[in-house]
Amino acid sequence: MQFLHPSMLWSLLLLPLLFAGYLWLLRRKRQQVLAFSAVSWILRNMDIPSPWRRHVPPALIGAAVALLLFASARPMARVTLPADYMTLIMAMDVSRSMLAEDVEPSRIKAAQKAAKEFLQDLPRNIRVGIVSFAGNAQVVQHVSQDKEDLVSAIDRFQLQRGTATGSGLLLALSVLRPEAAIDLESVLYNPNPFGYSDSGNQAQAGGAKSLDTKPAPQARPPEPPGSYKGGAIVLLSDGRRTTGPDPLIAAKRAADLGVRVYTVGFGTPNGFIPGYEGYSFFTQVDEEALKGIAKITEADYFKAGSAEDLKQVYKHLSTQFTMEKRDTEITALLSGLALVFVFLALLLSSLWFKIAPQNSFKSSP
Repeated sequence: MQFLHPSMLWSLLLLPLLFAGYLWLLRRKRQQVLAFSAVSWILRNMDIPSPWRRHVPPALIGAAVALLLFASARPMARVTLPADYMTLIMAMDVSRSMLAEDVEPSRIKAAQKAAKEFLQDLPRNIRVGIVSFAGNAQVVQHVSQDKEDLVSAIDRFQLQRGTATGSGLLLALSVLRPEAAIDLESVLYNPNPFGYSDSGNQAQAGGAKSLDTKPAPQARPPEPPGSYKGGAIVLLSDGRRTTGPDPLIAAKRAADLGVRVYTVGFGTPNGFIPGYEGYSFFTQVDEEALKGIAKITEADYFKAGSAEDLKQVYKHLSTQFTMEKRDTEITALLSGLALVFVFLALLLSSLWFKIAPQNSFKSSP
């Protein structure tokens, strides 16, 4: 829990003083009690409440004072509230490994079906954009609320060679936060996509820079990871990165922009593509990289080994995006609770200690 005015917490030291003052009043009241010769007759003819009852209203007043002193520090708590609106970017792996049939009828068919059902379950206040990636990345559907357009975009997936997970993540991040001005040209159209060092070529050229080299963009101050409330990214992959930038570096860029990246590893360890271009080869999910992406961005990783697993993952994600967690000031809540305590103390006092002169004493014979 955080506080906007933490110095006001020192005011809680007044509570022991209030408690000491209450004990002093009780002791002073006992000392002022007068001895009557007919005390026994008075006690028999009075309605005396239970001894503990007289302490309940003061205790409620003390609790109300404590709540008000605590509220003066203006505490902030993370609460779950309905999302006003959100932009969700789905980054889908469309590499050839999605042809594997370890998930019936195939990984790509099961992923398409689960994604379309996921879109149907989303409320209208969530906008969705779709990015696909294989050897490179491309925007399949710009951000939209039209579910028919989104479903049609998923049906248009074309499988390609390679798995550029980092490229897909950076493109999804650029679509979600265009104001970040991510330089996609060097990522999506990299002449050295496999990441080989070109230091030798630079040395041969004398280290001279090209006249077309763009100046580096001004660095943005990093935002706290997970602090961006306007949207998130869901990245699904079934294989290991073979080209493009390191996805963990791309995840660090997303974290600096406060964007959470929820990752889904899809497929089984024994998945393989039989008879593709005369060869049969195994495809395995890079769980460590996907877990790393989720951890860096303070999101979650999900493992789906079947079509039903993937459906449950998407169902869980739909609840994540319907409700969002916010740091909200709870001063008004605490003040309202203190008012309830005061009202309850007054009510109990009027019920337990109501003076009724006609019933307090019986007339002497």
